[in-house]
This record gives sequence, C-alpha cells and structure tokens, in this order.
Amino acid sequence: MNNIYFIGAGGIGMAALERYFKAQGDNVAGYDRTPTELTDSLISEGIDITFDESADAIPARYRDPADTLVVYTPAVPDTMPQLKWMRDNGFKVVKRAAVLGEVTRRSKAICFAGTHGKTTTSSMAAHMLHTSAAGCNAFLGGVLRNYNSNFLLDAASPYSVIEADEYDRSFHHLSPYIAVVTSTDPDHLDIYGTEEAYLESFTQFTRLIHPDGKLIVHTGLKFRPDAPESVKVYTYSRDEGDFHAVNIRRGNGTIVYDLRVPREIVAEGVIKDIELGVPVEINIENSIAAAAATLLTGDVTADNLRQALASFMGPKRRFEFHLREAGEHGRVIIDDYAHHPDELKASIMSVKALYPHRRLTVAFQPHLYSRTRDFAPEFAEALSLADEVVLLDIYPAREQPIAGVTSKIIFDRISCKEKHLTSKELLTKTIKNINFEILLTAGAGDINTFIPEIIEEIK
Repeated sequence: MNNIYFIGAGGIGMAALERYFKAQGDNVAGYDRTPTELTDSLISEGIDITFDESADAIPARYRDPADTLVVYTPAVPDTMPQLKWMRDNGFKVVKRAAVLGEVTRRSKAICFAGTHGKTTTSSMAAHMLHTSAAGCNAFLGGVLRNYNSNFLLDAASPYSVIEADEYDRSFHHLSPYIAVVTSTDPDHLDIYGTEEAYLESFTQFTRLIHPDGKLIVHTGLKFRPDAPESVKVYTYSRDEGDFHAVNIRRGNGTIVYDLRVPREIVAEGVIKDIELGVPVEINIENSIAAAAATLLTGDVTADNLRQALASFMGPKRRFEFHLREAGEHGRVIIDDYAHHPDELKASIMSVKALYPHRRLTVAFQPHLYSRTRDFAPEFAEALSLADEVVLLDIYPAREQPIAGVTSKIIFDRISCKEKHLTSKELLTKTIKNINFEILLTAGAGDINTFIPEIIEEIK
C-alpha cells in the first residue's frame, strides 16, 4: 500500500511516521481537529491534511481500500466519521503503535519507556547516534530544537530510536533491541485501573526485548523486569548503578560531570568531562540513560558522547527558555511539558537550583480530568514548592468532564500564600499583575501558546 492516511495527523508521534512514509516515497495525507504550527509544517512538506471530520473530506486518492492503509491514534473515538467510514468500507485500519512495531522489527530498535523522561532521553540518544558514524532513524515525542523536527532519517543506519509510549499499552507492539525504562510512577489510571496493572505493563514490555538485546533500568523502580534470560541487564541513576555520575561540577550556568561505566565499554571505567548543553539537574540522569543506551551499541565513542551532549539543545517544551533578560534582576520565562506530579516537582526544583535566590512563579495547566482526580494532592504538593502559583482550568484533551473534578481540588491544597485560580482568557493579565521574576509555565495542554502574548504584554 503506497497511500497512507493518518487520523489524528497533528499528533507529535503521528507526525514522525508521516514524515517517515513521505521520505519513503509514499503518498501521505490525514485529518486532525484543529490547525497548529505542526500541521502547518506538515502541509508545507507536502502532506495533505484536512480539518473536516466528515467522510466526504477524505481525498479521492485515499478512498480505495486496496491501496490505502489507515493509521489512527487511540485518542480518536470509534465514532469519528472518517474512522467509522473506513472501517465500514473494508480498509486496513491499524494503531500508530502497530506501525512503529513494524519499524522496530526491521531495525535495531532502541526504545525508551517510562512515566517521564522518555522524550528527553530518546532525543538525546537520537542526537548522539545521528551525529556519529552510526546514524539512526528516530521517532520522537517532541520537536528536537537541533533539527526543528521530531523525525530523523538516516536511510543506511541499522538503528531506530523510539519513544515507547505506555498509554493504551502501545509499547507492547514494539520489539526492542535495547530497552530503557526511566520511571514507573503510576499514570494513565483511566486505562490501567490500578498501579499493579500499570507496573505489569512494563514487565510485559521487557519480555519483548530481542533475545540478544539489552535492558537498562533506573535503580529502585517498583516493577519487576522479566526479559529473556539471554538479555543483559544494566542499571543506572545519577548516583549509583552500572552507569552513574561522579565529580559533578556546577557553576556559571553549566553542569559538567564524569560518567562511570562498565569496564567492558571503556577500559578506564570512566568518561570524563561531560558537559550538558541544557544544564538542568534532571538532565544529568536523562543523559546517563541516553549515554548507556548508545554506548551499548558499540558504535558511539566517548568523543561522540561529549560532543553530542554539549551541542544538544533539547526538545521543544522540555525546559525551553523563552525569555532571558540581561542583568542580575532580568526576568526569565521557561516552559516545560511537565504534566505528572513527579515531572512537575522535578521541573520546579531544577528552576530553583538554577536561580536559588530569585522568586519563582509557576503557571500550571492540569492535563486531563482523570489525572487531576487521581493525583490532586501530589500536584498540590509539587506546586507548593513555588513562591507563587497561577492555576488554570483543566485541559480536557480526549476526555469528557468528571463530576466534581476541577482545578479547585488542587488549588485548595496548595500551601504557598500567593496563589491564583484563573482562566486562559485572564492568564496574561494575571501574570502581568504579578510582576514576576522567574516564570515557569507547565502542563501538556496549550499553556505554551500564551507565552508570546505574555512577553509582548510585560514588555
């Protein structure tokens, strides 16, 4: 089939596959609900995207089930008219994860799984491989600022780098050569129901590793790995494990460390003087996970590692600076995709470590009614670390409202004295009135789209 039609074409993960098939010479089109910067980019690259969900809006080229494959994201409901029409008319319809699974079976796939950290770690690994002689094809969950894309193509490379998404058990379609598990803090309980079921999904993920493959696991995780006996297992963290940091040096806006590694990889057992291009605390651990995965390929050298991590600019919306005014008292705006309590806490602590004597305001947009319901106390605890909090209404994404679940169930538990509950319509005005020093905007919704307006208003 040389016609590929994507339903949910504006999703970041879907976009990588669209670019992959387009690069392979296939005809690519799709539907999404609303235009975005990403859909604009895809259209400019020759991908035909419609924003009309009716079956009549499907282009003529993609209306024959004999030569058209339909790929959809699980966020799209079964009642969506285009999806229903294609199923009713005999099209082969598959989830995005199934297509990624086929990619992993045709390559040496390095798959990064975890509640959080997988976008940054997979992006770092992709950048390391892409800038080495090995190369890689990468399907990332964030737009990498080094390339202004979430997809990297090296047609001759044997490696693929995959962000392994646990939502809807999507990562169970994959066949990893090297698997990394960064974290297993409960999430997506609307899908899994219990923490035990969530943890079991990661256990199942490790069973899928190729028999001659490798597994890299963060120390201290609750889940029980169950990889094939022939798979070699390694551990990592910032301070302990087969891969860990020593001699960490911080100062003048930089973070430099030495990396302890197994002697089978480097005879001295250490790679010295690794400097982070995005110098925040959480990236010490993220970079160790990425370094472990790429070093274990045998095709990335210590010099490759140093050069890649120093030049790594990070994915968009992962600790991204939007304003850095000059001077000791210059205002700063940072945006982060953090949407789980542990991610939010890590992000806030990283900002406080960078600016220890400055006042921190956090503007947070909760993502999903179910996640807000399940983790309201934990969100409040994380936000209470800030000096001041601006809390937005819940961004619903794929969900319908849940009775009694609003941002107020977080707001009432926040302990810092200065806190504001507001709407998107009033966000810019609220922040302008605060006269902030350091502003962190956080959440997986659309809070980042207000940053240009905020900058214009405060200036």
